[in-house]
Amino acid sequence: MTSNPSDMQSTTKPAVSRDPNTRALTPLDYGLYATSVLVWGVSWIAMHYQVGTVAPEVSVVWRFTIAAPLMFVAAMARGESLRFPLADHRYLIGLGIGIFSTNFILFYHAAQYVASGLLSIVFSLASVGNVVLGALVFGARIERRTVIGGMLGVAGVAAMFYPELGGLSFDGTAMLGLLLALGGTTSFCLANMISVAAQRRRLPIFASTAWGMTYGAAFVTLVALARGQSFTIDWSVTYLGGLAYLSILGSFVAFGVYFTLLGRIGAARTGYTTVMYPVVALVVSTFFEDYRWSLLAACGLAAVLLGNVLILRAPKQ
Repeated sequence: MTSNPSDMQSTTKPAVSRDPNTRALTPLDYGLYATSVLVWGVSWIAMHYQVGTVAPEVSVVWRFTIAAPLMFVAAMARGESLRFPLADHRYLIGLGIGIFSTNFILFYHAAQYVASGLLSIVFSLASVGNVVLGALVFGARIERRTVIGGMLGVAGVAAMFYPELGGLSFDGTAMLGLLLALGGTTSFCLANMISVAAQRRRLPIFASTAWGMTYGAAFVTLVALARGQSFTIDWSVTYLGGLAYLSILGSFVAFGVYFTLLGRIGAARTGYTTVMYPVVALVVSTFFEDYRWSLLAACGLAAVLLGNVLILRAPKQ
């Protein structure tokens, strides 16, 4: 898939003539990749402070109620049209339901039943899910290095979080949490395919993302109302600070960057960012929460970084 030249302003011209899944990355690609990893890696920490008196669905509504208008403003500033044919709104609704609502709802509820380490491992499976779905939906070639890199990444994340999973008992409650997390990951991967399809139709990234957030917020609102949840807000500095980070950086900035990256380097390589998020979260925890690295965790980190190299490097021609 190729992106409109206007999708991202840069003095570096991307090599759009080749398959985005295999072409050599440009400095802009690496910058977008690093931004996505860093912003969403810290988001795992910020989401921790959203759990409390406010229902998870309501927190998601507040998050995208703030982020969507910012995305609309950015789209207009970039000269993107906000008007789409009715047929194109099916893609925008799919984005809203897949990545801006169902994905978040399922993971928030999964967190009530299983440890965050297991959630990180399950979500890292998106690196493999994107590869498989890309092949099934778009006929993308499955590169051996991509498969090996994804497996190294998932194994590495599992090693880093092994101490947290040591006492985990897979009873009915834990299995429910695991199934919810798998559902959230699947929803995320399917939405990635919808984004690829939308960009192939040359739908502008920021405008389509803004509409997706709007549809997602509307869908979560209906879910919250159906569950009888109260639309309250926690006025503590901790909750509002986390909400500001997740809305502005974790949604407005990160999703604009992620979907742009998806169009530039393909779903397979972009999906590996989900493996890198928990690595950033653990690095942050090292400095602020006294996380101590074991030998097993260090080996897991090495496996993740090796997988990252395999995923991002261009194959020999």
